Parts: sequence; C-alpha cells; structure tokens
Amino acid sequence: MSAILEVQNITKRFGENTVIDDISFTVNKGEVIVILGPSGCGKSTLLRCINGLEAIDGGTVSIDGDNISDSAGSIVKARSKIGMVFQSYELFPHLNVIDNVMLAPIKVQKRNKTEVRDEAAELLARVGLSDKLKSRPSELSGGQKQRAAIVRTLIMHPELLLFDEVTAALDPEMVREVLEVILDLANEGKTMMIVTHEMQFARAAADRIIMLDGGKIAEENTPERFFTEPRTERAKLFLDTFTYEKIRSKKAV
Repeated sequence: MSAILEVQNITKRFGENTVIDDISFTVNKGEVIVILGPSGCGKSTLLRCINGLEAIDGGTVSIDGDNISDSAGSIVKARSKIGMVFQSYELFPHLNVIDNVMLAPIKVQKRNKTEVRDEAAELLARVGLSDKLKSRPSELSGGQKQRAAIVRTLIMHPELLLFDEVTAALDPEMVREVLEVILDLANEGKTMMIVTHEMQFARAAADRIIMLDGGKIAEENTPERFFTEPRTERAKLFLDTFTYEKIRSKKAV
C-alpha cells in the first residue's frame, strides 16, 4: 500500500506544555485510522497540526511525499489535499445549505458553477438532505448541520479526510445518522483519520487504532486486537474506564 500521509517525529508545545511529543506514523491510501485517548491527550491538536492549523515545533508532516510543514505555501498546498470536519460545523449562517457547500469549490478551486451545483445537490441527496438545499443552518438539526459540513468537505475532493469529534455536540439520537455517513465513506475506500469517543463506531470503522496518552502514542493496533487483547496496561485502563462509564450510565437510566 502507498502512504498518503507521513508524520515523522512531530512535536507541538503551548508554552511549557508539550501537547504532541515526538509522534510518528503513516496513513496509507484507503486506510481508516481512528485516534482514541483520554481528554486532553492531544488528539484534536494532532489533526490540527496535520492540517496546518497549528504550527509544529519539530518534525515533519508530508502528504504524497511533499513536506507540507515547512512554509506557508506548503500549508496552502496541504489544505488542497486535506479536508477537515469540525465538531462545531463551521457553516456560514447567512448562506443556505447548497450555497455553503458550493462556496469553496467556486471561490477557491475556480470550478464551473453549474457543475458544482449538480455535484452539491447529488452529495446532499446521498446524505439525506435533498429537501434542505435552501434551508439556512439555523433551520437544521445538529445532525443535519454535521452532514452538510461533511458534504462541504467532500466536494473539495480531498485525498485525506480528518474528522475531529464530529458527534461530540450532538444529541444521542443524531449521532447515529452522522456515523452512518462516515461508515459509508469508509466502505467507499476514502482515506480518513477520525478522532472519536464512540467505541463501537471505532471498532467498526477503523483499519487501525492509534491511542494517544500524554501527547505520545500509547498503543497502535488493529481494532480487533485493541479492543480484545490490548498490549499495554494504559490501553487496558482506558478501555476499562469506558466499560465502567457505560455500566454507570445504564444504571442511571
């Protein structure tokens, strides 16, 4: 398999706090990597470093063999190949759904407006939003907003998709509809890195699990082995914590 993304010894500090500490890994074409770990371990910061939203303090990030972490021009190039979907949707409130989706390919990629509109309508229909093309974001549910945000990223034809806790702000009944869209993308062979706390989804979607702890990779494994035979005590403790929380929430109900 050919590597799309290569992360080599990257470090990120905020003041005296080292959030990403000498991390290295690769992502191959068509692979789905799920990033797990406790809150504050550096998961979201890692994605932001890959996409150039945070400047790294050491190491390199390369996509298709090109170092994209060494200059402003490289970061612009990176963002043409990497799409990111955020927890907070980031939809423009003054534009309707289809105009939100069409804006970047027309303004940034200078693509034909008619072709972009046709593709936007097709993608929105695929995620169940064909009746919401003219709706403003304020008229959508959280799940609908997040599906629109995913389409807005897909229409840019990125080589790598980054998902940062995209269900964290959603009500439980809306989580499933968004995760189903991402699972469909995985089944289509999209290359993705996903930060999530949804353990069942992680097990179903991932080709590989990377668990972070304290800014370092605590364990890297297949989902089957990670969830049934974790190699490290830290991973076992992490999984035990989630099992405890699940039991406690059931008792509360």
